[in-house]
Amino acid sequence: MKVLQSNRGYYLINVDNLTTCQVTNTLKFSRNTFDKDSSLVYDGVVGGQFYSHTGGGSNLLCLPNDPIWANYTTEVEEGGYIYGSEYELNFYPTNKLFSFANAESIHEHNVPCAVCLTRQPAVVMMLPARTKCYPGWTIEYSGYLMTEYYKHKGRHEYVCVDYAPEADPAGYRNEDGALLYFVQAACGSLPCPPYVNGRELTCVVCSKY
Repeated sequence: MKVLQSNRGYYLINVDNLTTCQVTNTLKFSRNTFDKDSSLVYDGVVGGQFYSHTGGGSNLLCLPNDPIWANYTTEVEEGGYIYGSEYELNFYPTNKLFSFANAESIHEHNVPCAVCLTRQPAVVMMLPARTKCYPGWTIEYSGYLMTEYYKHKGRHEYVCVDYAPEADPAGYRNEDGALLYFVQAACGSLPCPPYVNGRELTCVVCSKY
C-alpha cells in the first residue's frame, strides 16, 4: 500500500488492484464536495510527532473525527505520542504565496484532511517542483511542497499542500505539534539552474485512469 497525502486528503494506492483515493473535497463549514468518480471514506485532522521531539514516527496521519478505543489506561505513560498539525507561515508576513479562497487565514491553524476512494482504477503520483502534469496525466490539484522546519529536531515527510488550503474549523490555537513550512531549493548538490536558490518549490498531484 502506497500513500500520498496533502492537507486535503490521503491518496491511497493499492498496488495489487490499483484502487486509489482521489480527493477533491472541502472541509469548510463541514461540507464535502467530490469529483464524480470519488467518494468520502472519512475526514479528520492531520497528526504527527511534535516538532521538537527526537523520537516517534516521521510520517503524517489523517486521524478520523470519530475514533474508537479498545483497552486503555487513565494515566499518561512513557511511550509514543501523536499531536495535531499546524501551518507555519510566520516567515511570510507580506508575501502570501497561498490563495486564501478557502480560508481567510491559516497561519498556526490546524490542518484538516480526508480519505476518499475512486470508483474506478487509477494511478496517482505527486510531482515536486511542478505545477502541471506530464502529457497523458490528469491534474487533481497543485500547490506548494511543505515539511518540517530544517532546524527542528523532529522531522516528517514532504507533502503537497493545495494552493488554496483550508483550516480545521477548531481554528487558531497556536498549540504547535507537527508543523508545516514551505520548502526552498538549496543550490549545491541540487543543480542550479534549473533550480533557483531560496525559491519555494511547487508540487502537483496527477492521476491516470
